[in-house]
Amino acid sequence: MRLLTSLAAAVLTFSLSTFAVAAPIAREAARERLDHTLLWGRSLDQIVAAMTVKLGFQVAPGREQDGLTNRYVRLDDERFIELLALNGNGRALDPGAQADQAQLRGAAGARMFGLHTEALDAARTALQAQGIQTTPVFSAAANDPDGTGPGTAPRWSLFALDPSPLSSRLFYIHYAPVRADIAADRRIAREHPNGARELSGLWLLSADADADRAQLAKLGYDRATPVRLPQIAARGYCVAVGPTRLLALQPDGDGAAAEALKRGGAQIAGISLGVSDLDRAQRRVERGYEQTLTRYAGLSGASFLAPSQDDLGLWIEFHERGKAGAACGAVAGG
Repeated sequence: MRLLTSLAAAVLTFSLSTFAVAAPIAREAARERLDHTLLWGRSLDQIVAAMTVKLGFQVAPGREQDGLTNRYVRLDDERFIELLALNGNGRALDPGAQADQAQLRGAAGARMFGLHTEALDAARTALQAQGIQTTPVFSAAANDPDGTGPGTAPRWSLFALDPSPLSSRLFYIHYAPVRADIAADRRIAREHPNGARELSGLWLLSADADADRAQLAKLGYDRATPVRLPQIAARGYCVAVGPTRLLALQPDGDGAAAEALKRGGAQIAGISLGVSDLDRAQRRVERGYEQTLTRYAGLSGASFLAPSQDDLGLWIEFHERGKAGAACGAVAGG
């Protein structure tokens, strides 16, 4: 499917009123969560090889769609990473893909992500009431080969925030129940050699973490906790989105985050994934990259960072599944 587009053991959690932003949106934002991110490779073969051989994921089939082709890394609770690459057939890209490619210029990386909601129309109405501009709602076609046929609910519906108030582009998505055969295929696709099970967080890197934090509060995600990520020399906020988290980050002096921002501008700089066995995951990634990796105390406890920036345009952080706690509650980092 193609879509539009940590240091103290106890830290202060900021409330919406602390930052004097707009009143909370009258919708169930607490029930929303991260859904997926769109991750571009330099080519389909390149990104699939990096995800499978170096990082130990199972990559599920996708489809050729106009000027791009996609694949999936499926995780629990229907969360996933969508892998994209240009297919070279000369066909047009949709506006979201065009915007991504205008920034990436053929490089690997991510600039757009989606949040899942069970009340798509209500979320759109509430956001518009805040003065936030959105696109119309777009839905899967009636002849969608993975849908349930004409006359039934579309397999997915979504709208994007346009222009995005965040440093990376954001859309909201809702799904109809899937066919039994597709559900069975997805269960199989979630069994990864590296033991990955859950998408727990995304790292939004920009020059101004406070601006992203304030905009997330306006969107209804007002639980923000200051964090530092020494592993990439970044600082900012951990913002709870239901049981998942967004990190609004900026460089903390010289280091990897500053280099990434200079090279690629505002971006999704990292993905946090919970795994069933951290030792297993680390062994698998160390074999893939032929180097020894060091663990650190991350926001979800013991973690390690895959050196995937050159391959994917972002880092992948692995942590033990279920250790994320209450999203951005008691946070340890560094």
